[in-house]
Amino acid sequence: MKVTDVLRRPVITEKTTAIREESRTLVFEVAQAANKIDIKRAVETLLGSKVESVRTAVAHGKVKRQGRYAGRRPDWKKAYVKLRDGEKLPEFLQGA
Repeated sequence: MKVTDVLRRPVITEKTTAIREESRTLVFEVAQAANKIDIKRAVETLLGSKVESVRTAVAHGKVKRQGRYAGRRPDWKKAYVKLRDGEKLPEFLQGA
């Protein structure tokens, strides 16, 4: 798996913003097939920050209705990436 295919997007919510400020943890949506080693390598290569630990979770898609028709959103994987002490946060997350 290529490094650029692992990270899909950062997850920016109130909860992830609080986590990022208090414990230097970034949250990303990642590829379903990516493992912790792939995620760590991608963050260190693309963002230039050293990673202390990686935790992953699979968010199961909800069932949504449009009138009488029911559909299902896809499952997706997210990764909680904790940076080492002394590492700075990426620039695109500084003001968020």
